[in-house]
Amino acid sequence: MKELKTDILVIGAGSGGLSVAAGASQMGANVILLEGNKMGGDCLNYGCVPSKALIASGKAANAQTLSSDFGVASVSPQVDYSAVKDHVHDVIAQIEPMDSQERFEGFGVKVIREYGSFISRSKVQAGGYVITARRTVIATGSLPLVPPIPGLDQVPYYTNETIFDLREKPQHLLIIGGGPIGMEMAQAHVRLGCKVTVLEGARALAKDDPEAVSLVLDKLSAEGVNLHEQAKIAQVSGTKGAIEVIAETGNVFKGSHLLLAVGRKANIDNLNLAAAGIDRTRTGIKTDDTLRTSNRKVYAIGDVAGGMQFTHVAGYHAGIIIRSALFGLPSKAKTSHIPWATYTDPELAQVGLTEVQARTQHGERLEVARFDYHHNDRAMTERKTKGFIKVMVFKGRPVGATIVGYQAGELINLWSLALANNLKMSQIAAMVSPYPTIGELNKRVAGAYFSPRLFENQSVKRAVRFVQRWLP
Repeated sequence: MKELKTDILVIGAGSGGLSVAAGASQMGANVILLEGNKMGGDCLNYGCVPSKALIASGKAANAQTLSSDFGVASVSPQVDYSAVKDHVHDVIAQIEPMDSQERFEGFGVKVIREYGSFISRSKVQAGGYVITARRTVIATGSLPLVPPIPGLDQVPYYTNETIFDLREKPQHLLIIGGGPIGMEMAQAHVRLGCKVTVLEGARALAKDDPEAVSLVLDKLSAEGVNLHEQAKIAQVSGTKGAIEVIAETGNVFKGSHLLLAVGRKANIDNLNLAAAGIDRTRTGIKTDDTLRTSNRKVYAIGDVAGGMQFTHVAGYHAGIIIRSALFGLPSKAKTSHIPWATYTDPELAQVGLTEVQARTQHGERLEVARFDYHHNDRAMTERKTKGFIKVMVFKGRPVGATIVGYQAGELINLWSLALANNLKMSQIAAMVSPYPTIGELNKRVAGAYFSPRLFENQSVKRAVRFVQRWLP
């Protein structure tokens, strides 16, 4: 075994691990990065990038069916599913160099293409190396959860790690799971000409605002997605091209292909955490609000920490680690300003408290400001008038925002900024937006918050009449 020593050891080359490795190395620390699989992790290879590329193909196909609304003859799209997957992998290939081993070695990072496993509180073995680090960062991400459904081990199925390699168009795709991944894949595939059935054991998109979710589900249903909620699965059977899923109610759903989208589990089984004295939780590795584990020299970030499982959270965690592990500065992770988005059409985005959560927490003193897309001129020009934005306000400051509609994932950025910096609604209202833009919705909802105070306030009207009487 070859013994190595380093300042920072990063286990996992996904988005969080790469951010820590690049930042720490460029700031002068000695860094070793371990990755036994693909550089870039789940997001680049199996998650965010390929899924959004597939969604873009579905969007292009759907646009051909709607072009008559703009004075251009609509056509029935001719979808080459194999070519769609070429597009998906081409996008991955374009981004790969940013996450490549060569690029990070250029930063001064020593990259070892092996999995890491703890052999003591301070040592990690990776292939033929034993590494001792001043600080270790676990960034091993998560894996698709495969539930213990009777018969599943006898049936061919796909997860997000394998669906993007499928090159034959599914005739009828069965999706188990109505969360963001399931619903995004459902709409993308139905737009590409597949029949799609989604089976959800509880409520689809359950973490989001029910009113906003209803608008999304109505659109997906209109496009042909067949959603069954409260459909707990009892058994799966069949062979390639002929799959049967039996619900606890006895209903039988038949399809050609099966996709599992029931959630994620932390990728920790091979780390030998017990040897390092690192405690686990039901969802991952136990950390405090500084992202330290029970071993004070080891941090855990991103999905493996068992909290919000988003690529941008892993990146945010990386910044916490840089400040704490490199500079010794107090730095704590919080979640109140972390947004998320589901890239269906219409998009669905949230930051902070939902309306239900905000009313529970703040009671009658909560105010909800709302503005609908159909009042936005740019949305009218694009024929994207379905949707709304509502902002939960307490004592003049936003505590949450819900957006459903065109570019909701872009619009939510402003509200994440507002929550991160404790901004007031008056500061949002003071913003000037170019006309006509979808982004103007953010300013208009702030205006909707102040409108009753200005236009329905008798004191304001009396003051105006008084001033007008004396103005020259």
